Amino acid sequence: MVQGCRVGVVIPCFRNEQTLEAVVRELPDSVDTVIVVNDASPDGAQAVAERLASPRVVVLKHEKNQGVGGAMATGYAAALERGLDVVVKMDGDGQMAPEGIADLVTPIAEGRCEYAKGNRFLHARELEDMPLLRKLGSIVLTFLTKFASGYWHVFDPQNGFVAIAGDALASLDLERLRHRRYFFENEMLIQLNVLGARVLDCPMPARYGGEVSSLRIGRVLFYFPYFFLRGFHFRMLHRYVLRDFSIVIPFYLLGTALFLLGLGVGAHAWILALLTLVPTPTGTIMLAVLPLILGLQFLLQGLLIDILQTPRAVEPPARLRHAFRALPEALPTGEARLSAGKAPQKSG
Repeated sequence: MVQGCRVGVVIPCFRNEQTLEAVVRELPDSVDTVIVVNDASPDGAQAVAERLASPRVVVLKHEKNQGVGGAMATGYAAALERGLDVVVKMDGDGQMAPEGIADLVTPIAEGRCEYAKGNRFLHARELEDMPLLRKLGSIVLTFLTKFASGYWHVFDPQNGFVAIAGDALASLDLERLRHRRYFFENEMLIQLNVLGARVLDCPMPARYGGEVSSLRIGRVLFYFPYFFLRGFHFRMLHRYVLRDFSIVIPFYLLGTALFLLGLGVGAHAWILALLTLVPTPTGTIMLAVLPLILGLQFLLQGLLIDILQTPRAVEPPARLRHAFRALPEALPTGEARLSAGKAPQKSG
């Protein structure tokens, strides 16, 4: 346990035969349950996992590869069955330092947030070791994720070292996670925003070895934007229409309509002037410029309101931060802390 909370770790495993055993054995004793999900790995990872099986280590296996989203959906479902208070996700490649588990679990156990994630960009020294491709990819994906998820204060969304409160996890649609495969981390943030869950960034260094990055430029440019746009529409519909109607929707709809109207009028006038060589009248130019400006203003206003409505994690006063760690016995039990944190309740 960590501060009275039962902690579980889910490890999605694919081509991790060489590193899986070390990852599991390095986990601290405070972890109550370890769930290893073999995502139809073609190497000898299953044999390694079965060798590690124990009362603490549970091994699950997919007959067909489902990607990290599918593996985590299976692992999360198993964690919910075991009634764990906090569930941590760690990869099986050894890049995530096990000592970081306490840093992720502690703010959830204290009721300050429902979801804690690592942020490698807060560690300047370790950041220098990050491959350039990962840096560029993370920056691009971070901006797209901010737009889609509504969590404008978080960074490094592709960091898979995360922890979630059991109550919040029970409210997620695990099937959506299963179908998102490598869009898993982003889908988590989108669903959590709909629930109004608080997300906290934790400084978390990564350990890089000789592994090859699975990040592909083609996937970032063509595959991810489509899902980000779908995720944005899902969040707008479910958070600002179905759950609680917000002025954000009229601002976005009116702003988009005016912006497209001005863009269309301006494009038509420009093409017509180009073909006829006749200067465009000032009035026609204003018919294009005015909707463009108004539309942009409405869109920016909707964006500002969306940012202001972002759920924020509670930071303890600076004078109490050391007290939290120095006096853990003075804190309430894990169950009481989770209740105090107002974690999202199960829907339906």
